[in-house]
Amino acid sequence: MFAKAGDRLVVHGHHVGERDREAEILEVRHEDGSPPYVVRWSDTGHEGLMFPGPDATVQHVEDEKPS
Repeated sequence: MFAKAGDRLVVHGHHVGERDREAEILEVRHEDGSPPYVVRWSDTGHEGLMFPGPDATVQHVEDEKPS
């Protein structure tokens, strides 16, 4: 997993009907972009250190820019 500050972390729901959680990546602690990340959760505003598991994906900011 690779990320940089400003990217979005999405943790996918584990059960039918459970919503995904999204967070903005505020800080990447390693130069190679590997976890852990400091994130701010969009649903609560809580900031914390996150070690993403296999249920998480990164949406890169440059992937969302219009062509």
